[in-house]
Amino acid sequence: MTQKKTTDSNLLIQNAKTGSQTAFTALLDIYWSEVYHFILKRTENETDAEDITIETFAKAFDKLSHYKEEFAFNTWLITIAKNVHIDLIRRRKTTSVININEDEEYLFQEIADDDTLEDQLIYEQNLATLKHCIKQLKPHYQQIIQLRYFQERSYNEIAEIINEPLNNVKIKILRAKKLLTELIKKQNE
Repeated sequence: MTQKKTTDSNLLIQNAKTGSQTAFTALLDIYWSEVYHFILKRTENETDAEDITIETFAKAFDKLSHYKEEFAFNTWLITIAKNVHIDLIRRRKTTSVININEDEEYLFQEIADDDTLEDQLIYEQNLATLKHCIKQLKPHYQQIIQLRYFQERSYNEIAEIINEPLNNVKIKILRAKKLLTELIKKQNE
């Protein structure tokens, strides 16, 4: 990692610690691929890798105040990802049904429920074009986009509907918006 990237990441981390949604999104963009590909190699399953990556970022953002800058941020994320993966393996060994209790629900209030530039781009699209782009997303992202933009559900409502912790929902929405925005931009080129 270059010195500039390290400096930029440290600044983003500091801003994220103060609750900046832009900083959270930027960190997600910078480190998503590295964490996802690391876990994909371990799991050899795209869905598991994506779920573990989402949970990794949710836990990392929830515990960002505990991050120590003398360690590389990507190393810290990879460590969290390894632990999430191990927890998943343990849960699967003990039961075929994943039970989520209140202790596992991490409140991640720092990501605002406000419209971003991605939200604005999504709203401005021709409905047919938008639906075509949404169909290119993975089914769980299609569901999130459907609930958020067509049914206008809040993060909390979506968490209840899909029976997942609020922090996972927020990360999934961030990721779904990013992927959908990329598809829309390609469609408009």
